[in-house]
Amino acid sequence: MKNSNQVILQEISKLSTPEEQWEPYAWFTHMRENEPIQYDAEQDVWSVFSYDAVKKVLFDHELFSNKKQRSLIPIPHEVDNRSNVNLVDPPEHRKRRALLAQAFTPRSLKDWEPRIQEIIDELIADMEGDTVVDLVDKLAVPLPVTVIADLLGVPSSDREKIKAWSDILFLPYNLDAFTDIEQQKGQAMQEFAQYLYPIVVSKRADPADDIISDLIRAELEGEKLSDQEIVMSAIGLLGAGNETTTTLLANLFYCMLFDRPGVYEELRANESLIPKLVEEVLRFRFGATIDRKVAQDTDIFGPQMKAGQVVVAWIGAGNRDEAHFEHADTFDIHRPGKNQHLTFGAGPHFCLGAPLARLEANMALSAFVKRFSAIAPVEDFNVSDHLTVSITGQSLKSFPVRVSR
Repeated sequence: MKNSNQVILQEISKLSTPEEQWEPYAWFTHMRENEPIQYDAEQDVWSVFSYDAVKKVLFDHELFSNKKQRSLIPIPHEVDNRSNVNLVDPPEHRKRRALLAQAFTPRSLKDWEPRIQEIIDELIADMEGDTVVDLVDKLAVPLPVTVIADLLGVPSSDREKIKAWSDILFLPYNLDAFTDIEQQKGQAMQEFAQYLYPIVVSKRADPADDIISDLIRAELEGEKLSDQEIVMSAIGLLGAGNETTTTLLANLFYCMLFDRPGVYEELRANESLIPKLVEEVLRFRFGATIDRKVAQDTDIFGPQMKAGQVVVAWIGAGNRDEAHFEHADTFDIHRPGKNQHLTFGAGPHFCLGAPLARLEANMALSAFVKRFSAIAPVEDFNVSDHLTVSITGQSLKSFPVRVSR
């Protein structure tokens, strides 16, 4: 295992069943209280679980670098490709990120709102007449992939293909199916790139008002990005632009029905609470993890960590740290300091798409509470029947909910 480029999360956590991965929070508590800094000798990987330690790993690129050879996700062969913003540190990271950041300014988001609203309205109209709605199939999956495809300038009619490739690229590894998953990812990446390349070439000849055209026009230190660099940037945005938001949208409704029943009625009475609910869902029910390379020998957390080792920051554990969030295991939309969670990361690598994910979640929930007077679980709902393996551990592959108008 030590020679593998892949860090396998399940082998560290020993959370083997889908149910344990969906509800890892008791294990998070156990680790924070008993083994806040854990070493996995089999994979030569450290793990940190407290809020302060997680934040330190995310912030301090001099101690914990993103220039890594091993990771939870595949390391691309062309690390020096200028479209790659994830495997570099400042100052190089700042220059590369600035290209993509232009597309996610508040002004850009404001310009996109009418189109996002149009997509949401179409999806909710499609639920008319149904008394039971699968919120994953009808909202959580199609909304983010349609939005990001539209903004990039990719035909939204191809969203099922894009979603299928993204799902494969975000599959977590496990030992039993390691080779098979690796082959699937390689195939998906190749097909995705072959699909996007002619779109990029076409837009270079005839630019439009979209992100791919923006990348074609952009300059980095006086040089334009190559077609291949734009393709890889687009794959990154298309993949990251729908996975997290799909999970967030599904988790919003799960939290309202199972973690805090009755909160939907609160939102109906006071829509200004919607952004607070979104932030609390991001804190409360997101088992996210991020890894870094130990850049230099350090004992900053106590044990001696050696340069070149991997450290995994368990963000979901940090977000439930009682030392930072009072009554952390209680779902509370009135919680002060609602934006202090670490779900979108922290420091220079803070998620570029966070403003878009928040915007989609807030707009979708606002439209939903206007249209539906009540939601309720379907009879005999068992979450185990609706889980699928994901990069965060487990996520909802389907979620039937009873709705009233």
